[in-house]
Amino acid sequence: MDINKGKVLITGGAGYLGSTLTEVLLDNGYSVDVLDNLLYEQTSLLHLCSNKNFRFINTDVTYFKFLKTIVSAYDVIIPLAAIVGGPACDKNKELATKVNFEQIKCIVDNITDNQKLIMPNTNSQYGSSSEVITEDSPFNPLSHYAVTKCDAEDYILNNKNGVCLRLATVFGASARMRTDLLVNDFVHKAIVDGYLVLFESHFKRNYIHVRDIALTFLFCIENYDRMKGDVFNVGLSDANLSKMELAQTIKKFFHNLVIKEDDYKTDFDNRDYIVSNEKLESLGWKPKYSIEDGICELKYAYEMIIKHNNRNFTNL
Repeated sequence: MDINKGKVLITGGAGYLGSTLTEVLLDNGYSVDVLDNLLYEQTSLLHLCSNKNFRFINTDVTYFKFLKTIVSAYDVIIPLAAIVGGPACDKNKELATKVNFEQIKCIVDNITDNQKLIMPNTNSQYGSSSEVITEDSPFNPLSHYAVTKCDAEDYILNNKNGVCLRLATVFGASARMRTDLLVNDFVHKAIVDGYLVLFESHFKRNYIHVRDIALTFLFCIENYDRMKGDVFNVGLSDANLSKMELAQTIKKFFHNLVIKEDDYKTDFDNRDYIVSNEKLESLGWKPKYSIEDGICELKYAYEMIIKHNNRNFTNL
């Protein structure tokens, strides 16, 4: 596509979401630079190297002296680079703070009001609640990961007119797969083990397909003036599911799947909430992919990977 709608910088763009988002933006007429240190030696962007509107910058996002010299050159900045999840952040809280918060601070401090900043946040900051969660609900972060994301969001909204997206739990196949995410994990176990063991099976959370998130970033770019300076929950309104409800949905695709409950163990992830996505939907945003769509594609993706690699790919 010869039309160039603008120049986008994605930090952490070779990851699970970034590898999907980069392709979506290129297909929709944007020039995309991806900054990533390729920590996992992933090759998720190889198929884009022939695209003249794609450029790869191989460096670490915590090299702030470099980062602050380049951000002014972009129309849109999307900081995806992050240490994700409670356990990973707890292993090195200093690094987690540096990547998840100080990266955002560096970007915010070195861009102008004419640039667009769209940050992915997480429903994790809501923690656990008996009330339906909206964007006005109070934070209740239960991990250092959630704390760093809360701090980053606050810094953006207090200093610039950015947009913050509070993402539901992501699922679906990507060029850089993750099997630690709940839907992806459950489908993987259904194929490899044939059974699921559920801790605190009544805990609920919201879900969203990885491609729907990529399309949401595109929606934000193209509706930025209506959305700037605000936050939005992003998820499937018909998929506020408990772990048991999710497992039963997966069982529709794996009829021999055995589901067991363990009432004696607790889950380190104590999130439990129902999330409203009405605010974003009121702007005309609509997701395209259902939980069932994701399970179906994950089934085929995992069967392909297992067949051809014949190895455990939990850390892909």
